[in-house]
Amino acid sequence: MGYYHADLRDIEFNLTELFKVQQWKNFGLEEADIKSILSEYNKFVENEIFPTREPSDQQGVKHVNKKVLAPEAVKGVQKSFYENGWYALGLSEDIGGTPVPEALYVACMSLATGANVAWMMYPGLSRAAMNVLHHRGNDFMKQTIVPKMMSGEWGGTMCLTEAGAGSDVGSLRSTAKPLGNGKYAIQGTKIFISSGESDLYENNIHLVLARTPGASEGTKGISLFVVPRFKINEDGSLAGSNNVVCSKIEHKMGIHASATCEMQFGIDGQTEGWLIGDEFEGMATMFLMMNEARLYCGIQGESQANLAYEMAKKYTLERVQFGKEIAHHPDVRRNLLRMRALSRGMRSLCLYTADLFNKAQQDHQYENVIGLMTPICKAYCSEQGFLVSSSALQAHGGYGYCTEYGVEQFVRDTQIAMIYEGTNGIQAIDFVMRKILKDGGKTLMMVTQEIMASVAKLDEAKFKKEKELFQKVMTSAQTVMQQLSTYAKNNQFNLVLQNCTDFLLFSSQLIVAWQLMESAVLADQKIAGATAEDKKYYLTKVTDFKVYCAHYLIHNLSIAKTITDQTEDLTTLEI
Repeated sequence: MGYYHADLRDIEFNLTELFKVQQWKNFGLEEADIKSILSEYNKFVENEIFPTREPSDQQGVKHVNKKVLAPEAVKGVQKSFYENGWYALGLSEDIGGTPVPEALYVACMSLATGANVAWMMYPGLSRAAMNVLHHRGNDFMKQTIVPKMMSGEWGGTMCLTEAGAGSDVGSLRSTAKPLGNGKYAIQGTKIFISSGESDLYENNIHLVLARTPGASEGTKGISLFVVPRFKINEDGSLAGSNNVVCSKIEHKMGIHASATCEMQFGIDGQTEGWLIGDEFEGMATMFLMMNEARLYCGIQGESQANLAYEMAKKYTLERVQFGKEIAHHPDVRRNLLRMRALSRGMRSLCLYTADLFNKAQQDHQYENVIGLMTPICKAYCSEQGFLVSSSALQAHGGYGYCTEYGVEQFVRDTQIAMIYEGTNGIQAIDFVMRKILKDGGKTLMMVTQEIMASVAKLDEAKFKKEKELFQKVMTSAQTVMQQLSTYAKNNQFNLVLQNCTDFLLFSSQLIVAWQLMESAVLADQKIAGATAEDKKYYLTKVTDFKVYCAHYLIHNLSIAKTITDQTEDLTTLEI
């Protein structure tokens, strides 16, 4: 059985000292309230969620007599999660939620996700679907469907992917024909639908992308529909089958407790749905859910990396080889420090991005920054979360490769976050083409100026090497952006596209290093008057920054050289 431990001290530092989320007075929370909520949530995670992780992975999802059965291990925690009000955390009061600063909600969700990512996908996706209905649905959806989803009676899904339309969503062939009275007949097959069906909910509310008669090809002709598994009467009661069928479940490398389904709509009879928002605005509306899901993918990587590190730390401090605990061997200690710096850096990145949502309520320019950060969180944290999980397995040696210590599950469970909700290659293209070049680099420049201001104030006496490295990296960033901009102006888009992934990694490492710098500077300022215990912690924040610069940020110089030196169109080369 694995070991659960959350670094609450580091989470609290980010929330109350670095980002100071208690400043958002509209929530009425003081620092003590924030720590109390975090502590209580963590107790629930440790006592109820984490114990389900390994059993639910072993039991997996079953498809029996045309019904999808979730693992028995998660059914108790599913019920108590809703009953204890944790699903409502961070949601607005008008639907029965408990509003809190976004970063606090994300910190809590991270704890739950690290403890059992496969189960957490059920309420996580349901929440994202419910938010779409809350913001874009009609009165019936808001008054009848949303309350059932809030209570946990009904769950939600996102249905985009088809066999011939994966990343190329505009190629989908599902149809929606008007029936009158606002209803549509939905027909088509969707694949890889997470939480597509299960016995955890009485009804599954599917958000389905489909094309109405006469709609244009591509994404501009797509609309979004609410399609329940069981029909819904006006009073909210269920009215029998809506001919929504799970035709099979996928047998996967990881996330075994999550039902990944092939869903058929209107194959064995008429399936009814309602339009959400306006016709042909399906992609724009669905992006409300997709962006939330993409950020959640980043949290999946970050959360599992942090827990995997804690497991590796505990094991290496206990495992004796050559007369001492292996944590004291130089190479093992090096890897532990790298894992901690990277995992904490991802945590700070995710919480920084979450805090932007509260900033955006006061200043709309931060909405563009959120858009810039979304592919960074998704791609960087999912990839690095996988690598940290692999390092944690390595730290356990042969025992890590076995199931008894629970660490190998992280390797299997983190891999998928790089693939779904838009592969990381798609995230890189979105980052460069839509989030940078489309607005002339204005948002990126806004963030860059903040980074440069932080670097300028960095104390050379304490952080001389790190400051010099940042200055070199910032100079190389300007060179790379000039080259990518020149390619775009000359319509050499193959040259832009072949460098998107590298530039996304470059930008991710720069921003994570910046967040660790802010943490290190703040921690260094607090060391003098700190207690012995706090001083010990603050010193680790300084170490994290130095380690990250030496082992990760330094690679930005080689990434920049790769981009600037590789000027040949790679699509012209033989493979």
